[in-house]
Amino acid sequence: MSYGMDLSDLLRGAATYVDRILKGMKPDELPVQLPTKFELFVNLKTATMQGIRFPQTVTARADEVIE
Repeated sequence: MSYGMDLSDLLRGAATYVDRILKGMKPDELPVQLPTKFELFVNLKTATMQGIRFPQTVTARADEVIE
């Protein structure tokens, strides 16, 4: 199981920063932005091999389930 920030959303934010810097803003003037979108991945194949069972509520809420 993995829970973390959405990388594609993070890269879009980085592109905005690069655009602002190329337009003349100084990097130290840019605000710090925290991630706002997170993803939950569940790998059932690996969990089953290790004897771990996840409740259906966890797999239902996961963004991606690997079987």
